[in-house]
Amino acid sequence: MKIKDILRGEGIHISFEVFPPKTEDSYDAVLEAAGEIASLQPAFMSVTYGAGGGTSRNTVRIATRIEEDFQVPSLAHLTCVSSTREEVRQVIASLRERGIENILALRGDIPEDVTFPLPHHYRYASELIEDIRREGDFCIGAACYPEGHVEAATQKEDILHLKHKVDCGVDFLTTQMFFDNSILYSFLYRIREAGITVPVLPGIMPVTNAKQMKRICALSGTVLPQRFRAILDLFGDHPAAMEQAGIAYAVDQIIDLIANGIQDIHIYSMNRPRTARAIMDGLSEVIKA
Repeated sequence: MKIKDILRGEGIHISFEVFPPKTEDSYDAVLEAAGEIASLQPAFMSVTYGAGGGTSRNTVRIATRIEEDFQVPSLAHLTCVSSTREEVRQVIASLRERGIENILALRGDIPEDVTFPLPHHYRYASELIEDIRREGDFCIGAACYPEGHVEAATQKEDILHLKHKVDCGVDFLTTQMFFDNSILYSFLYRIREAGITVPVLPGIMPVTNAKQMKRICALSGTVLPQRFRAILDLFGDHPAAMEQAGIAYAVDQIIDLIANGIQDIHIYSMNRPRTARAIMDGLSEVIKA
């Protein structure tokens, strides 16, 4: 089922993200985790695409198993920065052959110490989106950045690039993680004013490990509000407490989003069924209201 059709439905739509194994010996463990998350009956599940396309084969495999074995719609990520156009077309063909209808089109992080773009590679995600649109009847998602892309000089410039990307054939957007909902609300106002009307799924990251935040913030440009920094300072060296506090913070964010009319929310669950289940437990009555 296409995600754009799911998002048109009534009610709250919660989705989760998993990442494929880097090695074959961890494939079964990842599939088991995906199955546990699928048992929570999310609206859909997304499957990431490793740096340099290193997990592309397993992205397709896991996305297929989610659809066929767990009966949950899947969204296959497709990152183009380190792949030639022909390599990307082969992945698209594989997804089409397996009946995967949804693709999240991403440029990806530029590898260090390389000339970018390389010959026969993509420069922008918009180019990838145009190719996906030509290659089949896919539902296409793309990324957006409520705090602005780290490579954009201004937020206005970033929104102009986003408008171009959407106009190339995007059906919905998923945001980079953020920890202050007011940033999202301001972003939504700005992009609607710019004529971007496709659905936007806020991306929520339940932080259960304080050490991961430094790298995440460096890559994404995410700003941590004082309230969240206080949680990291107090509980960061106590794993069980950090896990509980991080999940509670994410649940609080989601409840506020729902209370303000946001019906579609994507959770970066990082192959952690326990985290996904705790969030759904925290939302059990909120979703029904």
